Amino acid sequence: MKKLKGKLSLQKACLDQWVFAHSKLLRIVFIAIIMTVMLATPVFAAEAGTETIWTRARAIMQDVYTQIVLISTIAAVVTAAVALLLMNFSKNSRTVDESRSWLKRIIISWAILNGLGFIMAYIVPFFEGGTWTDTTGG
Repeated sequence: MKKLKGKLSLQKACLDQWVFAHSKLLRIVFIAIIMTVMLATPVFAAEAGTETIWTRARAIMQDVYTQIVLISTIAAVVTAAVALLLMNFSKNSRTVDESRSWLKRIIISWAILNGLGFIMAYIVPFFEGGTWTDTTGG
């Protein structure tokens, strides 16, 4: 009787492992199907011809760049103010020299960031389609 009881408990343990493995597999398949449906829905929601992936990507990049310029301008003003305060009120010549060099770096990096915006806004439209576009009308 004891031998039979041990055999039954072993079979029950194997059955429990089999059920656990298959229930885990079924759960993964179910999640994969749900994720596919959830991720595919926005693709089918757009009407044909209204917006392409490229127009949407361009809008997102313009928004991101606008936010970066906004944040960098605020950061540049604050750090430049600190550098100017240190430069004007410090009695240590080393601190004044370091403040002056930091002020130069801040101005150069801010000018580069805004220069990229100038290039994208005013120069790139001349080369739309891979060729020079004359905007003067002549």
